[in-house]
Amino acid sequence: MLSWTALGLALSLRLALAQSAAERGPPAAAPQGDLLFLLDSSASVSHYEFSRVREFVGQLVAPLPVGPGALRASLVHVSSRPHTEFPFNQLGSGQAVQDAVRAAAQRMGDTNTGLALAYVKEQLFAEAAGARPGVPKVLVWVTDGGSSDPVGPPMQELKDLGVTVFIVSTGRGNLLELSAAASTPAEKHLRFVDVDDLSIITAELQASILGAVQPQRLHAAEVTPHGFRLAWPPLLTTDSGFYVLELAPSAEPQAARRQRVPGDATGWSWSGLRPDTDYDVVLLPESNLRLLGPQHVRVRTLPDEAGPERIVISHAKPRSLRVSWAPALGPGTALGYRVQFGPLRGGAVQRVDVPAGRNSTMLQGLAPGCAYLVTVTAAFRSGRERALSAKACTPAGERSRAPRGTPGLSARPAGLAGRPPAAGPPRPQP
Repeated sequence: MLSWTALGLALSLRLALAQSAAERGPPAAAPQGDLLFLLDSSASVSHYEFSRVREFVGQLVAPLPVGPGALRASLVHVSSRPHTEFPFNQLGSGQAVQDAVRAAAQRMGDTNTGLALAYVKEQLFAEAAGARPGVPKVLVWVTDGGSSDPVGPPMQELKDLGVTVFIVSTGRGNLLELSAAASTPAEKHLRFVDVDDLSIITAELQASILGAVQPQRLHAAEVTPHGFRLAWPPLLTTDSGFYVLELAPSAEPQAARRQRVPGDATGWSWSGLRPDTDYDVVLLPESNLRLLGPQHVRVRTLPDEAGPERIVISHAKPRSLRVSWAPALGPGTALGYRVQFGPLRGGAVQRVDVPAGRNSTMLQGLAPGCAYLVTVTAAFRSGRERALSAKACTPAGERSRAPRGTPGLSARPAGLAGRPPAAGPPRPQP
């Protein structure tokens, strides 16, 4: 009788513990994510700089929770062709990653960062490389700032897929270009630091990486004029329930949109939104095992960053012309414009800065009878830029007209003003 009583108590205790665990939800687990380091391994980096970068990455990753059920790390070199030092599923601890990073050899070659980013896109989402579906993706790009090919388009593709991009520049990069490449806001994802002082940002970057793979609450990232990406902590599992997302313009709650998302999801991207608009977002966890409250966030989309769509050349003279463009963007949208012009056949490029709100300027000091390439670039508060180019030609020269009724004077190029007119019969009077 005693044994049956003990057995009953044990079963009751197990049921109570199981129910308590269900009410608390899934146990806290190590943060999961795929973390890829992209290192400039080309000949533009000295051997000393590369050795300091290797040391920095090793120190950065050593204390992180790297393991099969937590973070996985990979390293790709930027060179003439991208090269994988180790894939996500090869190393199972922070110490193993640290040892592999410090043993990595510099590849040399060209700095084809754009090519490497296209390769990284495949690696981050390829299960053959050890990447896992449904986990946060983080890219840490350490660079000296230069690249032999365009970086913007392939980097934007990565961010559109939900990759969080951190950039560490050793101080020679273009601020606007790198700000546009990093995840938003740039001040939290871009760091300029001397190669000998990289250790200064190690702890801060470690915390930022952990925050990217394990957000504490519903929040928005990668905000653009027409959309944004949402992320939230793992509150449910596939078997325990699902989420309902509600999105509505703050001024029009009746225009709400809804989306059902599986319980193992930790993110969702909204698109097709209005620029410069406040949106209210609600995350509703639906579960039969436990009651979870909704999470709210308000997100404002960026102003529309449509750049110049049309350039008009007018008032062309031998040494000047006017360039105008449309549409005209106000100070609340653009920081201003940069107008660059130079001879098509080669020569010095000149620059004129135009404040926001204006959409034309006069270009002076040109050469007669010369073809120019004129580029108008709009700079936005987000760090992005939009540019449009057009060809403009100055006339070969001006001819001054003699006053009517004055015989003996003939029209001649303005540049010959100091030379006496050629002799000839007087023109007949009208």
